[in-house]
Amino acid sequence: MERGSRDSFTRMGTLGIEEECFVVDDDGRPTSGTDDLVYEYDPPEILEGRLDHELFKFVIETQTPLIEDPADARETLLEIRRALVDHATDHGYRIAAAGLHPLAKWQELEHAEKPRYRSQLDRIQYPQHRNTTAGVHVHVGVDDADKAVWIANELRWFVPIILALSANSPYWNGYDTGLQSARAKIFEALPNTGMPTYFEDYEAFDRFERRMLETESIRDRGELWYDVRPHTAHGTVELRTPDGQADPEIILAFVEYAHALVEALAEEYEDGADGYGRDHRRELLDENKWRAIRHGHEASLIDREMEGTIDLGELVDRECERLGIDGIKRVYERDSGAERQRRLLEEEGPDALCESLLLGTE
Repeated sequence: MERGSRDSFTRMGTLGIEEECFVVDDDGRPTSGTDDLVYEYDPPEILEGRLDHELFKFVIETQTPLIEDPADARETLLEIRRALVDHATDHGYRIAAAGLHPLAKWQELEHAEKPRYRSQLDRIQYPQHRNTTAGVHVHVGVDDADKAVWIANELRWFVPIILALSANSPYWNGYDTGLQSARAKIFEALPNTGMPTYFEDYEAFDRFERRMLETESIRDRGELWYDVRPHTAHGTVELRTPDGQADPEIILAFVEYAHALVEALAEEYEDGADGYGRDHRRELLDENKWRAIRHGHEASLIDREMEGTIDLGELVDRECERLGIDGIKRVYERDSGAERQRRLLEEEGPDALCESLLLGTE
């Protein structure tokens, strides 16, 4: 039974980025390609050990190497993306990204053969059989285990901000859901997902993780699929909330924001701040997440004091000023991915929509 450790938390501010993407054909439609790209053909050197498939054979995942300096995040992400696109092109595929592929119909797509996923399908059944989701995970290194748990507690309130900004999945199984991020709602049907509860300290989180493993509630710690979690193997806090994105600038805006948030919260922890996490009811955090899922860029969220509401635009302005960042402001000022998808489908049709989702590498 593989376990993480308190001793994993040794470095502050490092980064890692995981992206789930779609393997598509020449017309941009989902196709089974991960057997070829992951197993049949050797990937480019930079992708060795950093390329894997997900539940469906049309969903593929990349991981960046450890990014020591946040200034290197852009080139590292682009290098990984270029390698993936080149690898796919060499073998007759293309790569796309969104929270859900708008033309994917889960009943018509192949599941992976990997024993881990076969076990999940058998155990979870329908919610996993239909799970065609693709997201982005950002890891930020933290140099103390208790600090990491405290930061993860605090980050729960910020999760809906990132989700609302990232909303890029209005269509599921050929249907306009009326949501901005249907991915988030589809994924929440799985066990051990969504907004986590509050943990007093690392010992409390470790006790929970151990109990989940010992009671066979999960097969490995990776099946704790919450929106934010301390990663007890990598020594990071992992934010798992954004929808997949074709445009790398949007990913990099979330990376910038996640890094700035973790650094700022680390300072609060070191200064002995009480924080808000202990007083944040999960039900109210869930309400904010629902607002992000339903309304995206138009969301109004319950404020951090849980006393009133604040529009996403005003919140983005405040966060950029507070943290000295600007990426999420640029994301907010453009059309959301969900609205862009709807407009393209209505005005130009499915071919243009599929073309718009192809992975950007510049």
